[in-house]
Amino acid sequence: MTVRFAAGTAGLAVLLIAGPTAPAQAVTYGTPTIALSASYLSGAVGATGDPVVNVTVGQSGADASALTVSASASSKASVAGTGDVTVTGAGAVRQLAVTARGRGYTNLTVKVAGLGGKSATKTLYYAASAAVQNPADARYLTGSADASAAVDVGGGYAVVADDESNVLRLYDRSRSGAPVKTWDFSSQLGVSKEVDIEGATRIGNTIYWTGSLGNNKDGEYKAPRNTVFTTTVSGSGSGTQLAYGRSYKKLRDDLVAWDQANGNRYGFAAGTADGEAPKQIDGFNVEGLEFAPGSTTTAYLGFRAPLAPAVPGGKALLVPVTNFDQVLASGAKAVFGAGVELDLGGLAVRDIRKNAAGQYLILAGSWAADDNSDPYALYQWDGVAGHAPVKRADLPTTDPGGWEAIAEVPDLTAAGARVQLVTDSGSADLYGDGTEAKDLTHPEWKKARAAWFTLNP
Repeated sequence: MTVRFAAGTAGLAVLLIAGPTAPAQAVTYGTPTIALSASYLSGAVGATGDPVVNVTVGQSGADASALTVSASASSKASVAGTGDVTVTGAGAVRQLAVTARGRGYTNLTVKVAGLGGKSATKTLYYAASAAVQNPADARYLTGSADASAAVDVGGGYAVVADDESNVLRLYDRSRSGAPVKTWDFSSQLGVSKEVDIEGATRIGNTIYWTGSLGNNKDGEYKAPRNTVFTTTVSGSGSGTQLAYGRSYKKLRDDLVAWDQANGNRYGFAAGTADGEAPKQIDGFNVEGLEFAPGSTTTAYLGFRAPLAPAVPGGKALLVPVTNFDQVLASGAKAVFGAGVELDLGGLAVRDIRKNAAGQYLILAGSWAADDNSDPYALYQWDGVAGHAPVKRADLPTTDPGGWEAIAEVPDLTAAGARVQLVTDSGSADLYGDGTEAKDLTHPEWKKARAAWFTLNP
């Protein structure tokens, strides 16, 4: 208590008594909170625009802008150290990116430092694949490693199929990262196992998809693989939507009967026999689908196997289905035209696609089920039987994954025309631990690579 005297009125002293001064109230800060949009992340050495993770932070009693986010520890700095982690943004949601140093795995501790000396951490489990050729032209489509077919839907987006599941995924082809949307039509197809989707094409708002139609790798017949089906497209780009259409489950049977009626020219009955693996020079495996020039009814089935004849140096085989639209629309039995045999330098069809101008591009590769070190090439064709295709590029084979799908065909007459291809990386050991990508535990670590190539004149 403080006592003091002051001069009062008419000479009287006035006693002033003041109470104790109240202390300022201390600010109390809670323990910071931190959440990652994904606990698992993948990248590649030398990559451009690898996937990122959003970090959401907060602290009671403090503005989010006062919080600091950083990587405070790494379990294997040779893969990525704390200095290889970049955090951008200043609000409640930050963006975290990792620059890979080497191939492998590391656990990164992500820390939020708040006010009052308080902090919190989360662990980000990171996997880095090795550098590839021309990394600036590579993008990584995460969520699946087994990309098998791609269909452009405008705006730089494509729907990509997977031959290990029946999930269709919508990706932004210009960016690495997870799919924007997914669809699984297994229930509508009446299947619980993979259709082994290998080829696709689009006419108007209808996308046609085909399974491989062949046996599985052990030579066993699996009914879901004998499936072709349609989806209907609405919207475009990131707004694309798919709806299930119709399916047909006897195309393999129709092909075998047709070939038998024509003297077993291509050996389809033998190639589909019990115990016969599909990826043999005389096997039976469809991997390409595209409509004939100017037609909305006749579609080419492109075969990975057999070659015609089924000997080294044999020609690639296309079989026209002349009523393909009605096969799907009404379940009509397939009708076939004469087989088209193309000289692709002893290679088979891995994909075939045309553009609006009717220019065809064929992705050619081996019939074999190997380590993808066999040659791959791109051939231009006009779609006319008897006309020879022309090689436009040889493709690199030193990086993981086999070239499997053409995303979109550019104007093939334009100088410097570039095409984007997608790999099936399911059998690749991406991270150096001996695990095939298809068997990785976390979808964020599974990825297919999309890469741009400039065609030769």
